[in-house]
Amino acid sequence: MADVVVIGGGIAGASVAYELAADRSVLLLEAEDALGTHSTARSAAVYVPGHGAREVRELVERSGPRFAALADELGTPPLLTPRPVLWVGCDEPGERALVALLAERAGEPDAPAPLAAADAHRLCPTLVPGVVRAAALTAGAADVDTDALHQGYVRGLKARGGAVRTGARVTAVARDGDGWRVTAGGAVLRAGEVVDAAGAWADEVAALAGVPRLGLAPLRRTIAVARVPDPSRLSRPMVIDAAERFYFRTDGDLRAGSADLLVSRGDETPAPPGDARPAEVDVALALERVEAVTGLGLRSVRTSWAGLRSFVPDRRPVVGAWPEHPGFWFVAGQGGSGIESAPALSVLAAAVVRGAPAPAGLAPSRLHVS
Repeated sequence: MADVVVIGGGIAGASVAYELAADRSVLLLEAEDALGTHSTARSAAVYVPGHGAREVRELVERSGPRFAALADELGTPPLLTPRPVLWVGCDEPGERALVALLAERAGEPDAPAPLAAADAHRLCPTLVPGVVRAAALTAGAADVDTDALHQGYVRGLKARGGAVRTGARVTAVARDGDGWRVTAGGAVLRAGEVVDAAGAWADEVAALAGVPRLGLAPLRRTIAVARVPDPSRLSRPMVIDAAERFYFRTDGDLRAGSADLLVSRGDETPAPPGDARPAEVDVALALERVEAVTGLGLRSVRTSWAGLRSFVPDRRPVVGAWPEHPGFWFVAGQGGSGIESAPALSVLAAAVVRGAPAPAGLAPSRLHVS
């Protein structure tokens, strides 16, 4: 019998399992044959302070120093590589969105800083001259080495005595005295507590346990890597449309002149939990929108993929248990910020499982979903 069974082997499950294993016996269950198969492996893998809902921004900010500490704690390479993020408004809706973004985040330590359009072009000559009407810069953004982070958490979990089972899809969860009985991969397991970190499947796992759903909505996000005829025009910053209709960044070695361009139209298409596949129309729209502001001659892609970003209605993460269902804990609804917020969110979630109160803005009770 484990003290805690964590369901879901992506970044959320692996990180909270590691944190709990400091003083609990922990078993991490993953339905697929490999950990992190879905959203964790399909993220754009960026750390962007100062974006998202207020609670998300706070978690991302607190994750910054934790990333540095984890590299030493888990024995990984450096987990963050600096890459500034340039927010742009290239038309009236984009300009309005940028004004609203700057107003909402005014005074916050990691808020984007306004930038003159001419300076935006100097910083990112990939953009067509004159296309930017308004801009802002998040200088403290970075790429995240997602593989190193995820694998480091898994190694750390095992070093602390935790166990991992893959190919162990959960098919039943039931109360068993003061604990829980979990059927996974054909085996029946007992645990004192359950942590539901199953990503897009978190509501399905809750339903198996007779626990109310959160109202999660999985949304498909498509990403492609486009061939660039003239890589010499590429530059380091990641560019995000303030109205979130596209983003792009280099993919590859700029210094060697062999880089391509990662692009997305920022789609959020409702999709059932499952193995998300890219839609041709989303790839085409991403190329069209990025081509319109770069003039790079984007015509074809090297590869494309899709992942699911799961949100509850207020687009904030969920950490904690329904009051009527103690011992069944949610760590879900991270949307597109699961990797960049994982270092802080996992510490918070582990504290809640140990008995600390869940912040009101993150607790399930705020949702009032039946």
